[in-house]
Amino acid sequence: MITQKEITLPSFQRGFHLIDHLVLNAVGKLPETGLLNLFLKHTSAALMLNENADPDVRTDLNTLLDKIAPEGAPFYTHVLEGADDMPAHFKTAVFGSSLSIPISHHRLNTGIWQGIYFCEFRRYSSRRELVITVIS
Repeated sequence: MITQKEITLPSFQRGFHLIDHLVLNAVGKLPETGLLNLFLKHTSAALMLNENADPDVRTDLNTLLDKIAPEGAPFYTHVLEGADDMPAHFKTAVFGSSLSIPISHHRLNTGIWQGIYFCEFRRYSSRRELVITVIS
């Protein structure tokens, strides 16, 4: 059986935001076993599964990404949408716009320190659309 919902995420500031609770609230009760797929319908934001205990991880990820893809670099040709747009597209290409997580015993089968993150790469974001699919 496949169920699917589309939710609108709130507008988040630039950075990495835990969204486990938003996803689980939207889905409700998970099946005994299955697969959860998340798909973000945007090209300047991403999803990731990563460390959810130490916030320094998020700080360091931001620092690393800003060194790799700085805003306003003179070699960008895609500049019409602002200095943060091309770096945001690159960061999305690195992280990706979808995640698949196994479901076991009615729970997401993630590691103890793993959380689902919404990664906002634009300085002035808007609400974002997330497609949640549960396959059981």
